[in-house]
Amino acid sequence: MELGSREAFTRMGTLGIEEEFFIVDADGRPTSGTDDLVYERLPPEAVPDGFDHELFKCTIETQTPLIEDPDRASTELRAVREALVEHASESGYRIAAAGLHPAARWRELDHAEKPRYRSQLERIQYPQHRNTTAGLHVHVGVDDADKAVWIANRLRWHCPVLLALSVNSPFWNGHDTGLASARAVVFENLPNTGIPSAFDDFAAFDRFERRMVDHGSIDDRGEIWFDVRPHTGHGTVEVRAPDAQRNPEYTLALVEYVHALVVDLAERYEDGESRSLHRRELLDENKWSAARHGHDATFIDRNGEETVDLGEIVDRVCDRLGIDGIRDVYDAESGSARQRRVHAKDGFDALRRDLVLNP
Repeated sequence: MELGSREAFTRMGTLGIEEEFFIVDADGRPTSGTDDLVYERLPPEAVPDGFDHELFKCTIETQTPLIEDPDRASTELRAVREALVEHASESGYRIAAAGLHPAARWRELDHAEKPRYRSQLERIQYPQHRNTTAGLHVHVGVDDADKAVWIANRLRWHCPVLLALSVNSPFWNGHDTGLASARAVVFENLPNTGIPSAFDDFAAFDRFERRMVDHGSIDDRGEIWFDVRPHTGHGTVEVRAPDAQRNPEYTLALVEYVHALVVDLAERYEDGESRSLHRRELLDENKWSAARHGHDATFIDRNGEETVDLGEIVDRVCDRLGIDGIRDVYDAESGSARQRRVHAKDGFDALRRDLVLNP
């Protein structure tokens, strides 16, 4: 049983970036490769700790080292990506990026044999058996446990915004779902997912985490898969809302947004700002708008009254936090729009090729 503690929260503003990718064959079709890439070969020198697998043998996860200086995020992220692509190529594989791979038919794919995943499959059944999702997870260090919970509460409103900016999964099981992020909808069929309720303080979150383990709902804290959570092992606030990204510039822009938000909210907490609570029902509505419409989403504003479109939020956030990256993401074609355009013009073969990361 793995549980964290209050003592984990010691560092403010550090970064960690986790990206999930698909292992594909020469034709861009998902294929079982984690046994080769994770277990049967030494990791590349650039990533001495290696890579990790996910539920399916066609999915693989990368993690940057702890990033002390946010200005190093681009260098560290690109180094890990390049190492993965080269590592895969040496075994005859390629790497593709999307929130869901359009050619990943879950009934035809192999599940990982790791006891952790076998336990999840037995406990959760159908929703986990079809969980071919790939996401982007951003960790930002926070130096106080109660502060981390306060920040996570406030970040709940931003999770649908991050999802709308990142949408990159219109196809699932070979079909166009009509959604901008089908990943968000597929993943939310699992327990302990989505936008969480607010927690009063760290003690309240800790009681919840421990109760879930004691009750047998989860095996360890890592199976709380909320869109945002205090990570009681790493001592971070972890944001898990975005789809996986093909373009590293988009990943870095989303990371910049999350980091700036956490640092800003930490200062607000220190200044004694009162806790702002948003009804989960309104946050869920915002998430649905993001998953359905992507860049065209409209949200219920933080006051619970007015509505605001994604472009207005981007301008407001960038001006307040002094960031620019998500402006470029918003102004560009979304990942889902790109996938649909490529598919409509040249079909699934071209779409599979388009999702592959270049060496």
